[in-house]
Amino acid sequence: MTQQKSLLSWIYTFAGKKKKLYLLSVIFAIISVAFAIAPYFVIADIVNHLLAGTREWDFYLERCALTALFWLGNSLFHMISTAISHMATFSLLASIRKTLCDKLARLPLGTVLNMPSGALKNILVERIDSMETTLAHIVPEYTSNLLLPLVLFGYLFSIDWRLGLASLATLPIAMVCLVFVMKDAQERFAYAIEKTKVLNDTAVEYINGIEVIKAFGKSKSSYDKFVIAAEEGSACYVEWMRDCIWPFTIAIVFATSTLLPVLPLGGYFFWNGTLSATDFITIIILSMSLIQPILTVYSYHDDIAKATVIFEEVGSVLEKKELNRPAQSLTTPEDYSIRLSDVHFSYQTDGAETPAKEVLHGISMYLPQGSFTAFVGPSGSGKSTIARLIASLWDVNTGKIEIGGVDLRDLSLTDYNNTVAFVNQDNFLFDLSIRENIRLAKPEATDDEVTEIAKKAGCYDFIMGLENGFDTIVGGSGTHLSGGERQRIAIARAMMKDAPIVILDEATSYTDPESEATIQESVAQLVKGKTLIVIAHRLSTIKDADKIYVIQDGTIESSGTHEELLAEEGLYWNMWNAHISAKDTDKEEL
Repeated sequence: MTQQKSLLSWIYTFAGKKKKLYLLSVIFAIISVAFAIAPYFVIADIVNHLLAGTREWDFYLERCALTALFWLGNSLFHMISTAISHMATFSLLASIRKTLCDKLARLPLGTVLNMPSGALKNILVERIDSMETTLAHIVPEYTSNLLLPLVLFGYLFSIDWRLGLASLATLPIAMVCLVFVMKDAQERFAYAIEKTKVLNDTAVEYINGIEVIKAFGKSKSSYDKFVIAAEEGSACYVEWMRDCIWPFTIAIVFATSTLLPVLPLGGYFFWNGTLSATDFITIIILSMSLIQPILTVYSYHDDIAKATVIFEEVGSVLEKKELNRPAQSLTTPEDYSIRLSDVHFSYQTDGAETPAKEVLHGISMYLPQGSFTAFVGPSGSGKSTIARLIASLWDVNTGKIEIGGVDLRDLSLTDYNNTVAFVNQDNFLFDLSIRENIRLAKPEATDDEVTEIAKKAGCYDFIMGLENGFDTIVGGSGTHLSGGERQRIAIARAMMKDAPIVILDEATSYTDPESEATIQESVAQLVKGKTLIVIAHRLSTIKDADKIYVIQDGTIESSGTHEELLAEEGLYWNMWNAHISAKDTDKEEL
């Protein structure tokens, strides 16, 4: 992937089983172009017979009928070729999108988060979609329109090699001009794409942050940023077109001026008797038939450069380092205990010039199967990072994490994803009904099962209070619901998964105390016999944990039960007292 590839190489990479369809479309395209050129031979024959004095009406009528058949054949085979190439192209575009989506699923979460959502959306939707016309036409039409003029030139050369060469005399001028047109074309288009990415990202930022923009009166500065991005996005295209317009125009004029050298030279050769009138007329007409294929070939050069750049964008995503996981698990865990051994980790991203600061420094711990373990600590201490490493959203830098005595890097992503249910404070819901969002964890679940799990998760009552109950559409990212409602549905979805390991990363941070108590009771029932990891900012919700790890500055400051940690009068004791004081203050205010 790291080496530059031609457009045909990219097509071959993603075409899969549809390669034969592309080949078939090329064959039909060649037949179509042959039918398009054939009338020129018929016209040459008609002119020659007119000059010879032929006056048979049936002869000319047959030639006209033959020309009409050639025209129909051209249209028919072009339609078939285009239909086949479109079938292959739609399959190819789907293959690219599926490959990219599969790749994103295998990338570390940090790598994905480091890629702007606007840029990813632009590649997956607009950029790939923009190649449809190019790929559907360029393979059959570029190939056929390049091949048949070569055959036609060979025929002209066999009639009179002098005029055959003369018909190509203007091409060198056109090709020199084309060099100026194509100069830096790929780099210019890459730059234009980069500016378009900035525009997309700015637009997404502006739309997503409109509430903050209005609240703080920053609409002018934010809109100015969007305007600048839009102007720069258009300017790069305008400048590119301005630089290319004259050489491109000259190239087209000279490329199609095949008669410019043929007429005077042919007239001279006919005058001195070295060229017959029949051959002269045939060469004039056939040299004119070179124009359309040449124009078609020229018209695709710009599209080839653009499509190649888009494929390279796709390739840049596919090159990113994946999570180190086998396609199939190498072994099976003995149980669902969790062990971390001297784990070091930093949020290093692809392409970073300097090493990222290490956030975990030699974390070691053991979580027995069926235990309730809590991570607490100041904001930024690393507790959520530990949870995400256990959830296999990143790979550790050094050390290892084992599930049932098996390094999780020896388990396939599919097997491990079936083992762990992870709910964090930033819950994402799809723009589907509440029922379908919960059912995502278990697609085969019945409506009754969804209802039952919603009751156990403590969200049944508020769901039934909505206008359409379980059929309520939650909106993009669940925006039609409150933060607490989204969290409760996300917890229900995690419970529906029924995974043996459950991780709740401040999963009740947006809920009110009453709802949180309900959820905690539900969670307590649903995680019986499961390995439970909880990160909570309200310490009262985890004081019954089997073991509490106090994380500070990427290390384990202390560990033990609630009572043991209070007896130490360390960081946990301070956090607990602060928590109790905050609760007392809230009661006084009420």
